[in-house]
Amino acid sequence: MQNTSTSISAQELKARLDFFENECRQRGLRVTNQRREIFRAVAASRAHPSAEAVFLQVRRTMPNVSLDTVYRTLTSLEEMELLTRVGSSSKERFDGDMRPHAHFVCTECGEVYDIFTPQDTFFTPPQEASTWGEVKRVNVQFKGICKRCRK
Repeated sequence: MQNTSTSISAQELKARLDFFENECRQRGLRVTNQRREIFRAVAASRAHPSAEAVFLQVRRTMPNVSLDTVYRTLTSLEEMELLTRVGSSSKERFDGDMRPHAHFVCTECGEVYDIFTPQDTFFTPPQEASTWGEVKRVNVQFKGICKRCRK
């Protein structure tokens, strides 16, 4: 289950930012301050922030950033597989932790919790999936009502 702290260690954040910068450079994409700060807002948190939360976070240091820029940047980072979109369409959240894991999404409050498991086979797609094409990533989401909302 997810760590109860919403922030990650400085060492883990540095590793994620280094990976982000290297991936951008390898793809010929400039590492702009806006791109870096938007990625940092997602990567620094275990809370799976929404685009609006990322916007508010980034705006603290970059007051001229627009919500549209945040949305477009998050979409491009997702397309580059540098972060993952989780949740439902009405309560989308973003995850900067690209290690294999699943999510529990509360259908009431929209909260997203990480689920890590030592069983690698849990994330192995069924053999039939390869008949349709090459599987590059698996996204498992369990949806239900969290303990807090059930009370």
